[in-house]
Amino acid sequence: MSADRERMGGDPERVRAEPNQAGEGSERIHGDPERVRAGDRVLELGGGVGGRLIMGIVNASPDSFSDGGRYATLDAQLELAQSLLADGAEILDIGGESASTGRPTVSVEEEIERVVPLVERVAGELGAIVSVDTYKPPVARAAIEAGARIVNDVSGLRDPELARVCAQTGAALVLMHTRAAPKRRLQDPDLYGDVVGEVHAFLGERIERALALGIDPDQLILDPGPDFAKTPAQTIELLAGVGRLHELGRPLLMAVSRKDFIGALTGRPPRERLPGTLAALAHGVDAGARIFRVHDVAAAADFLKVRAALAGELVPRRDLALAEEHRYERDESSSESRMPGER
Repeated sequence: MSADRERMGGDPERVRAEPNQAGEGSERIHGDPERVRAGDRVLELGGGVGGRLIMGIVNASPDSFSDGGRYATLDAQLELAQSLLADGAEILDIGGESASTGRPTVSVEEEIERVVPLVERVAGELGAIVSVDTYKPPVARAAIEAGARIVNDVSGLRDPELARVCAQTGAALVLMHTRAAPKRRLQDPDLYGDVVGEVHAFLGERIERALALGIDPDQLILDPGPDFAKTPAQTIELLAGVGRLHELGRPLLMAVSRKDFIGALTGRPPRERLPGTLAALAHGVDAGARIFRVHDVAAAADFLKVRAALAGELVPRRDLALAEEHRYERDESSSESRMPGER
């Protein structure tokens, strides 16, 4: 076993988010797929749990498909962000407009009003690496000025100005595949002859476009876009062959949490899709994805930790032991301790 594998027993080593050295990586033509330059930070993708990073989701919109406005105030959103970091998130993705179709588009001014105060507090008070989920250049610029270091663009770089903003500020950029305009639903079972080939070609072209606009290769992350302009069957076909996207030379982000394809397979609403999400997470790990965008951070972190240990990626300390308080389930109405199933 290699000497640099993590040792378990406490919390795994956190992602190394190091200050970026000016010009570092600029001489590499294809970039380093194990590193992402994000403003003044460098994300080392060998960190996190078993070499994978967790991106927790914080919605600043009242109409998210998954939480329906459960965190309506700035304080509630900040508390959620703090909880996700404690649960194991290395990146927090903050969005001010739901990607759900059938919902009205949010104006630039309103989206900035929702996002910027939260980004300021999460980046400033909590010291978190913040991604802003937006396809609007003015929102991206305002969020970066507030402390965001990654722009998560779900439009497929429809507006080239978004790449210019990232080139000027050094923020990382997530390039996602979609054939639909933002807020538009496209479900055509005949749209793709070869969905993996289509996504590969699309992302390759978007990489070239971003580079031409001044982006450094080390700033780019790729997202295959499950569910975006894809039927459940098309998404499943895409994810089954997603490993081919490694040919493009940039790390893969998998946004599979609570997705429609999981609901279609299981017949469950968003908040009941955790088992299906973990199955999709396992597949993403097998396919070599490095970043996972999830709602249920604690469950994802536990899954990745146990899987990495069983795969030999996390080596347990010889004195690893179960804490006494975690040995039995405890009935809060009684002082007695009971084993699961014990009467």
